[in-house]
Amino acid sequence: MDCLPAAKRRRESKDHGDVEPSASAAAPVVVLAHGAGAPSSSDWMKRWKRMLKEALQAADVVTFDYPYITGKKKAPPKAEKLVDSHSEIVKQTAAKYPGHPIILAGKSMGSRVGCMVASLEDINVSAVVCLGYPLKGINGAIRDETLLQLTVPTMFVQGSKDTLCPLEKLEATRKKMKTPNELHVIDGGDHSFKIGKKHLQANGSTQEEAEDHALKAIAAFISKSLDGQ
Repeated sequence: MDCLPAAKRRRESKDHGDVEPSASAAAPVVVLAHGAGAPSSSDWMKRWKRMLKEALQAADVVTFDYPYITGKKKAPPKAEKLVDSHSEIVKQTAAKYPGHPIILAGKSMGSRVGCMVASLEDINVSAVVCLGYPLKGINGAIRDETLLQLTVPTMFVQGSKDTLCPLEKLEATRKKMKTPNELHVIDGGDHSFKIGKKHLQANGSTQEEAEDHALKAIAAFISKSLDGQ
């Protein structure tokens, strides 16, 4: 992995222009799915696409839009109804990058659908990265069935103040999961990892530093998962 801190890599990228890394056979390809309320063109998605590519030295980070979000504005359907379109993108990506390990990543709803896709028999992925997994449903019920079915290594990145994923509930779920899994907590982060100014000041930290720590944790997890294959 690149030993440069992520913040320094970003500065050098700005100074020297975006340089595409050489796509070796070992370089992972990430399929990054958006959340329920914002498309792949949102600022959050574009920023995390760039940061994941740098942190993982990925050959590519593929983003896409679920069909509902490109039509008339409406509430997203149940996650299960998005599996087909998501899995088709994964299959197309695997065909485009033969020999490269495929990593599924997603924000909120996109991570939940990604976990469903990872469990399909005709899908072969090396790991899943959940960025703000929505463990708790609208009715307050804990939705852990999808996670308990997973058989690929799974990484959770969660804000400590994320009301959609109480950390104690996630910890109980992780203990029941049958696949290797890890958790990185962004202290003070909400569902989108945003940290309040007072919290940052009290801890002498910045939003970028908190995200850099998360990216390093993701990179270490993916590296370990790929080495174990």
